[in-house]
Amino acid sequence: MTTPRSWQKSSFSGGGEGNACVELASAPATLHLRESDDPVTVLSTTPASLDHLLEAIRTGAVTPPRT
Repeated sequence: MTTPRSWQKSSFSGGGEGNACVELASAPATLHLRESDDPVTVLSTTPASLDHLLEAIRTGAVTPPRT
């Protein structure tokens, strides 16, 4: 896998120089996500797959595990 060159920080990350944010990079037909405090670990997916996951979360079809 080729590591994307241009990462964009989430607008929900807050200000400052902290490392508590999600970053996104895109390539043709692929999205790459990583946490700024662990930039070596990258999750790669397609826009359609991510859209399905986000929709399932919004509608309650996917919920966090109970602890």
